[in-house]
Amino acid sequence: MSQNKLLISAAISGVLALGTVGVTNADEEKKPETERCAGIVKAGMNDCGTSEHACAGMSEEDYGPEEWITLPKGTCDKIAGGTVMEDDGMKM
Repeated sequence: MSQNKLLISAAISGVLALGTVGVTNADEEKKPETERCAGIVKAGMNDCGTSEHACAGMSEEDYGPEEWITLPKGTCDKIAGGTVMEDDGMKM
């Protein structure tokens, strides 16, 4: 009887593990392209550091010109005041 429970537990664990692997691969394939968008961030909501501070969430003013967030590619140009930044932090 205990051997049957062990086999059932192993089978269920295997099915759950396979389901998790499938979900992980699907998420990786659907990852959208992103861009950095500056000038639209509320205080404390920035994604990364700037020349004025070293970490995410440390912006002290709304809509700071160096403060940015990551958005799906093409979104920043549609937002009033949004400026797309290159990977090196320079505005485009």
